[in-house]
Parts: sequence; C-alpha cells; structure tokens
Amino acid sequence: MKAQINILLLLWGISICLSCGVKRAVVSPPPAHEASALFVNEVSLKAIPREKVIDFQSVFKKVLENNLNDLSYPEVIRNFYVNKGFQPVLVPKFLPDGELAVMVSYLDSAGMHGLDPKLFFTDDVKKRMEELSSKKSVVNKYKDTVELELTVASALLKYSNTLQFGLVDPSKIDSNYFSVTGKADSVSMLQVLEVKNLKNYLDSIQPKSAQYVALQMALKKQIEMPGKSTAEIDEILKVNLERLRWKNMPLESKYVVINIADYSLDVMDKGKSILNMKVCVGEADKQTPQLNSHIYSVQVNPIWHIPASIVRNEISKYVANDRYYLDNNNIIVYKQDKRVYNTESIDWSTVDVGSYSFKQRPGQQNSLGKIKFLFKNESSVYLHDTPVKSAFKKKVRAVSHGCVRVEKPLELAFALFDKGPKYDQIKSGMQSGYPRAKYIGLPAQVPISITYYTARADGKGGILFSPDIYELDEILYMAMRDQL
Repeated sequence: MKAQINILLLLWGISICLSCGVKRAVVSPPPAHEASALFVNEVSLKAIPREKVIDFQSVFKKVLENNLNDLSYPEVIRNFYVNKGFQPVLVPKFLPDGELAVMVSYLDSAGMHGLDPKLFFTDDVKKRMEELSSKKSVVNKYKDTVELELTVASALLKYSNTLQFGLVDPSKIDSNYFSVTGKADSVSMLQVLEVKNLKNYLDSIQPKSAQYVALQMALKKQIEMPGKSTAEIDEILKVNLERLRWKNMPLESKYVVINIADYSLDVMDKGKSILNMKVCVGEADKQTPQLNSHIYSVQVNPIWHIPASIVRNEISKYVANDRYYLDNNNIIVYKQDKRVYNTESIDWSTVDVGSYSFKQRPGQQNSLGKIKFLFKNESSVYLHDTPVKSAFKKKVRAVSHGCVRVEKPLELAFALFDKGPKYDQIKSGMQSGYPRAKYIGLPAQVPISITYYTARADGKGGILFSPDIYELDEILYMAMRDQL
C-alpha cells in the first residue's frame, strides 16, 4: 500500500509540473496528509537538483513508442494518451484502491470463457505491478509506471473486446460466413479507457445468456461424451463459446434462427421458441452459408430457375440418358430468352448446355415444393418446401445444394404472417390443384439468422452435441490458438 501511495503522489507531482508547463522533477506533496509523509520519508519525492530537469512527457512518449508494436490496439491507445497530454490515467485511478488487482483476477479467470489468460498480458501486468514496489529513482519509477499504464490499457481493451465481440473475426476464416457481425470501434474503445469503476465495468461485459452460461458450466465440470476425449470436448465447448460471443444475432424480439449443424429451425419470440422443425441443409461440398438477413416475401407455387451448376452437373446427365426427362419433370428450356420446343429432339450429350436456361414450373414435382421464403443474401439461397419428405426422417440431413428445405412450410408461413387474408392466400394457393406462382409480401419483415453451433444447451441442464458436418470447429480452434 505504501508503494501505491508513493506512486500516486509521484504522479500527482508530475501532473502539477506538466500543467504548469515547467519541466521540473518534483513539486511539494499535499500538506498535512499521512500519505505524503510516507512518500517523503520513504521513497520518491526527494529533491532533485534543478539543473537535472526531467521532461516527463518525453519519457512517456518514448516508452509509448518503444512498446507500441506490443499493444493490442496501438493507434487507439496512442490517440488516447495524446488527448491526455501523455500522462498516466489508469494507474493513478485504479492502483491505489486495489481495482487493478481486481482486474488481474478477471484476467486470470479467462479460462472460464474458454480463453487463455496469456491473451490478455496477465503475466506482464503482474510483473509490472511488482516492479513498482522496488526502490528506484524518480525517472525509473515513472518509466515503470508508464509501462504498467500501457500494459493495463492494452489488456483492458483486449479483454473487453474479446468478451463482447469475440476473439476471432469469423469472416476471415470461413469463406461461407456472411453474417453482419458487430465489432468494437475506436470511439467505444476510447470510452472503455475512460471507465470510472473498473470492477463494475468488468462485471457488465461478462456474457450472461443462458446458452453461454450453460456451456461455461459444462466446461468447468468437464462433462463426458461417448467417443470423445476430455480434450476434444473442451475444444468443442471453447469454439462454441467463441461463436456465442460474436455479435451476429437479431436484436428484434421475433426472428427465425437455423442451426446448420443440428439441422433445426426455430421461430423465436421474446426469447422462446414458438415453432421448431427439422431442416435439410447443404452437403459438405455445397455448404449452406452462415448469414443474417430479413425474410420479406414468399412465393407460393414457386418457379425454380435452375442454377447453371445444377444444369451442368446433374440435369444434363439426366437428359442425356432420358430424352423425356424435361417434359416428365415439367421443366421448360430457353435459349436467348426464347422458349425451346421439342427438347426431346436435341442431343444433350453434345450441345453446350451453358447456352440454355432451364425453369421448372409449379406443380407436384417442383423441387421447391409449394412455397419458398425469400431474403436478400449474396449466396442466392432461400428456405423452401420439398416434395421429398423422406429426407426429414434421416439423421444426417446435409443433402441439399445449399438452400434450406423446411419440414413444416405452412406452419412457418403462419408463424410469419399470422392470421389474415395473406395467410389465407398462401394456404389456398398451396392446396390448389391448379398451381400458379404468386409473390406475397410479409406485413413486416422478419429477421433470419443462419448459424453453426456444434454444442448447445438443451434447456434441461444438458448439452446437445452436433456433428461438425463442415469441419469448422478445428479451423476456429486453430484460429483462436494463433492469437496467442
């Protein structure tokens, strides 16, 4: 405590020097105060000859530049201390009352989040706090204080941003990740360095969702899973904790969420699932992308504009083997925007199928079923019905070309539209014996988030593990380790 008081008084004296614009080594401590007596009697405020003038701002600048490349957010930290006149802020505010020690305890406990404390310079903070207690000259003690100040700033920003936004940028490790994901900006980071009560702030940024807390408890208990080692389970839990830290979920109370890994869809309303169903997702080589968007419309009795890749890789082979395949499957062909008739007379094994476009008309055989749900995205995927209901009985349902097939399309439409004339149109259109394609817009757009979690709380105190069908867990785990 005496050393902490001494440092505080040293900084007080230096701040007086700097505010006066005079480059002096010391000033008189506050009068009639016990702390000042300790300071004068024991350590640092001994007079330095006037000819030995110390430029404390230059000392701070030099230490800052020497350490800049080791800081977590160097430009943010540099700008913060430029605005503060190159004076310590965090150490004099939080060292004397023990709040820096509290911060260290939070950093030491990073393992409860599936994170290594080394990510947050924990050992460096401890080391520099210890160095302040040693007897040194005013200049060297001030250098030690600045070293601690910068390390604390770096650790605080890294810890704060990691807990609130995640350690890894998912878009940099997964080419099929398109979700808009929140990130810390320079303004918010500068506000972190201005925090008044450190413990209250650290408490406030701890993730508190039920899913997150459940995975934390599972990590702490070292739960078991058949066929997996403790290390493998820990890895699964850690990467899913990281995914839960990403800010990519809708803020609205009602939204649709799909978890690719467990082939499920939920319509959430005020934190509860009001509709759950099975889905089929893309195969491993035709992955369904992770994304967030808004469902804005449905098409009842949709027309399927068959993608060129499917025409080239599949349709062309079917047609080459069966010249009546197109007619039997209600597929019409266009070339240069003009319909092609008598398609059975074309030798599809020799023509360039890329010069044709193919559409499947509404009907019982349409691959999109009776309805598709539309939302803007870069991957041209959507949710849709399917005439092949048997796929939902399979345990492994990674069977599509990337779009998401839904088990209960009419129930999903009701959850989105609710009762009313638009829903009635959808229902009657899907049941019509004379299907006609029709777009029907939602009264209010509903957010949708397509996610990927291989471990989730089941709401009953247990954890549901799902197969890592796209092998993304290991990629994320290695990216987290690379941050050390």
